Amino acid sequence: MKRIVLFLVTNVAVMLVLSLTASLLGVNRFLTSNGLNLGMLLVFAALMGFGGAFISLLMSKTIAKWSTGARVITQPANATERWLVDTVAAQAQRAGIGMPEVAVYEGEPNAFATGTTKNSSLVAVSTGLLQSMTQEEVEAVLAHEVAHIANGDMVTLTLIQGVVNTFVIFLARIVGYFVDSMLRKNDEESSGPGIGYMVTVIVCEILFGILASIIVAWFSRQREYRADRGAARIIGRPQPMIAALRRLGGLAEGELPKNMAAFGISGKGALALFSSHPPIESRIAALQGQ
Repeated sequence: MKRIVLFLVTNVAVMLVLSLTASLLGVNRFLTSNGLNLGMLLVFAALMGFGGAFISLLMSKTIAKWSTGARVITQPANATERWLVDTVAAQAQRAGIGMPEVAVYEGEPNAFATGTTKNSSLVAVSTGLLQSMTQEEVEAVLAHEVAHIANGDMVTLTLIQGVVNTFVIFLARIVGYFVDSMLRKNDEESSGPGIGYMVTVIVCEILFGILASIIVAWFSRQREYRADRGAARIIGRPQPMIAALRRLGGLAEGELPKNMAAFGISGKGALALFSSHPPIESRIAALQGQ
């Protein structure tokens, strides 16, 4: 229930902010009596596309903590928590980034990293992962997440999401205007967009959004390979990361909230094109071949 409320509140807040901004700047006036103003439409699409992506990025740590129930370790309560903080600190120093917040959350084996910048990030691991892996394997998982941060994956993924969002919004409205014009070509008395425009825009945003998600998922898979290689460099050898991946391949996958799925250590998609993570076997083969 908390995830549903969080999703609704976040999206309502984003839409209110973007709508207000668009009204203040006047960039939502791309439909004119002479047709579409493509320049104004592109500005509108970019504002909506990048605005939504960057607002989500700015809220990423807060959303992650709330949606997973992650508890940030401020004062280690036991030896395991002390080891987690010390290990992440040493890895962050080797990777050349600021010290991330370190958190633990209840759940099946998984981990994730998120945050706005390389020096303002969060690394979280589940209790299931800590209980199911050896210390060396957990260290490799932590290094994988630190590598995500060092690679700037959160910001890069946001930029890519912003670009595809922009094209989805832009193209959907062009198609919508074309369809609406065809449906009303003999109705000279009508002005402004009709029902054909609105329906077509909604349908096209859904269809184009599905296609765009394939592009984002492809990038997400590539960054997993880079993070695996980064973990091997941080630790100094690939064997611990290979062992961790093998362990994950034999464990029940821990489900992350939908908005955090792309940042987890493990993931499987219903269809390969939409999967945010490559197959475990492929990742192991890539590490063994480096």
